[in-house]
Amino acid sequence: MTEAVRARAERRPALGARLRLRRHSGTIAGAAVFSLIALAVLFGSAIHGIDPQYLDYRAKNQGMSPAHPLGTDNLGRDTLARVLAGGRISLAVGVAAMVLSLTLGTAVGVSAGFFHRLDAPLMRLTDLFLALPVLPLLLVSIMLFRDPLQSALGLEAGIFILIVVVISITSWMQTARIVRGQVLAIKQREYVVAARSIGARPLRIILLHVFPNALSPIMVAATLGIAQAIITESALSFLGLGFPSDFPTWGRLLYDGVPFLTITPARVIWPGVAISLTVLSVNYLGDGLRDALDPHAHAGRV
Repeated sequence: MTEAVRARAERRPALGARLRLRRHSGTIAGAAVFSLIALAVLFGSAIHGIDPQYLDYRAKNQGMSPAHPLGTDNLGRDTLARVLAGGRISLAVGVAAMVLSLTLGTAVGVSAGFFHRLDAPLMRLTDLFLALPVLPLLLVSIMLFRDPLQSALGLEAGIFILIVVVISITSWMQTARIVRGQVLAIKQREYVVAARSIGARPLRIILLHVFPNALSPIMVAATLGIAQAIITESALSFLGLGFPSDFPTWGRLLYDGVPFLTITPARVIWPGVAISLTVLSVNYLGDGLRDALDPHAHAGRV
């Protein structure tokens, strides 16, 4: 890197972050893999052209073939079509749960870090949620609220909202703690002290000065939150408490394929590969963002 580029990067932190991000090979690979998976699940069904619910009993339990690139299940349904359809639901759950969890965690973290009187009660609430056993809480919540929500909102919408909300309320705590620590450091800086000295309202200070400078850990938490939500939803579906088989997710495909593992192992392999690649790519993307946005980790170099 030339001295001129290095000097510009030092004067413009955003430029330095972009340059570090481009040099992080894991981030580039993760972003490319995740983009390919997202494009495949969003538009692959239009190219593949097979209904994931179409039953063809004459083609049941088949292996890979030109007509069915990933084989078929015990009812003759195309595995590739079901993996693509399940990917849309799994990614939708991951993104929706991440947004809700990130919103809740950021609100708690900013409030606890900026308002001293709220710090102790909000952090004790966070510690309480961290102490709760997550998997039993998830199972109990779904067993209690699944039928009422399905009756009120419909089968697919009810279970989707339930799973998103349950995952969100059990995964916001780490974001809250990270954001709180960032806000505690930011509120001592000169521009925040100057804004207070001229009588700016706390909400204005938070929106204009604190929140924009705390975006780096929030962005990292957002990428990692998608992976965590996908894994949690897959675990719930694998236990038979997620979406029904008519609305397959990757976890549900694993659950449905386990009894036929010795007959058609591809039914378990391909959803597992999809989950692993998605989570791995998102984790690499989050690691790259963290390294690129942390100026202390790259002090003296770009």
